[in-house]
Amino acid sequence: MTTDLKGKTAFVTGATSGLGRRFAKILAGAGANVAIAARRTDRLAALKTEIEAAGGACVCIALDVTDGARIPLAVQEAEAALGPIDILVNNAGMNSFGMVVDLADEGFDAVMNTNVRGPFFLAREVGRSMIARGKGGRIINIASIGALKVLPGLTAYCISKAAIAMMTRCLAREWARHDINVTAICPGYIETEINDDWFASEGGQKQIKSFPRKRLANEDDLDGMLLLLASDQSRAITGSLLTVDDGQSL
Repeated sequence: MTTDLKGKTAFVTGATSGLGRRFAKILAGAGANVAIAARRTDRLAALKTEIEAAGGACVCIALDVTDGARIPLAVQEAEAALGPIDILVNNAGMNSFGMVVDLADEGFDAVMNTNVRGPFFLAREVGRSMIARGKGGRIINIASIGALKVLPGLTAYCISKAAIAMMTRCLAREWARHDINVTAICPGYIETEINDDWFASEGGQKQIKSFPRKRLANEDDLDGMLLLLASDQSRAITGSLLTVDDGQSL
């Protein structure tokens, strides 16, 4: 088996931190040319320098996925710099913790716009490009175990990730004849800079002890799944929701 991605172009959203940053580095390490996209362009520049220092090709794309008018331009910029997109990693996302009765309309809309609307329109734009090119491609959506089970206090987030799961299946069906594989990775709880304060707290430690293995997953636990889905080895994998959660949902 090989996960050699030389000659491929990948587009990764939410690339300034956490999983998105990790995904970009792993894809570049496998030989892909990588377009890294996010709102915080200063942090993108640091990642670009790191990827290029390791011998990779990289371009920074300023993109707020909630800005629908910006999405087609971002795709065009990436393809002009690196060539047609073969792999899209729809990673940008956010959450809003709290009880439903306390959730403001604006908070709900922010989660939906970032986690659902943005990934949908980006997948649509990249899908159009892949169809026009006629050589297929890979779209990897980052969902969550929250798409499949209730995560207390994260109702809006769970709703948004359930939408991503169904979007994955719908696009996989619609684009199957174009040889475009659409999949979703459903990670469990992974410690990143977004949640490290919580998991260091008494409540966070109690939550960790409730997991079957009494630990958090690591960012690199997703490396193998990402490379499989991005590579030609996943030719027959489409429409799948792939849970990588260290047994947390059991």
